[in-house]
Amino acid sequence: MKCLSVSQPFANLVISGKKIIELRKWNTNFRGEFLIHAPIKIRKEDCKRLKINEELVTGAIIGKADLYQVKKYNSIKEIRADQKFHFASKYFHNRTFGFMIKNAKSFRIPIPCKGKLGFFEVELPKTKIKNKEIVSEIIDEEYRYQWIGHH
Repeated sequence: MKCLSVSQPFANLVISGKKIIELRKWNTNFRGEFLIHAPIKIRKEDCKRLKINEELVTGAIIGKADLYQVKKYNSIKEIRADQKFHFASKYFHNRTFGFMIKNAKSFRIPIPCKGKLGFFEVELPKTKIKNKEIVSEIIDEEYRYQWIGHH
């Protein structure tokens, strides 16, 4: 399954559904469901700026989401107009792309994983189930279990 590393605290903002645009300097043709990886390094200045004081999970896959569209930004003005959707403090001067995200869900138990650049393939914990739709349903079941466990 595809996976994308997103620095903390932004990874948590994505899986909570607050951050619906992930800014990147590169474009992708990929569309669909992907896993969200939180790298080991935490952007502490962004935590302070966004007033995020919670303990953040790092070095693990913490959720999943759907990439449904990529928006090309042609100016810093356009990027600033969407700031409430991407939360970035710094803007790229050259071509910038906004990965439009929906259906974000967090995992109850993070999956330890080393990140990589760009979208990368991840083998989920070994299972004898070969059908990817069933694996996706298992991930959804995990999410439902988490939701019920907290309410």
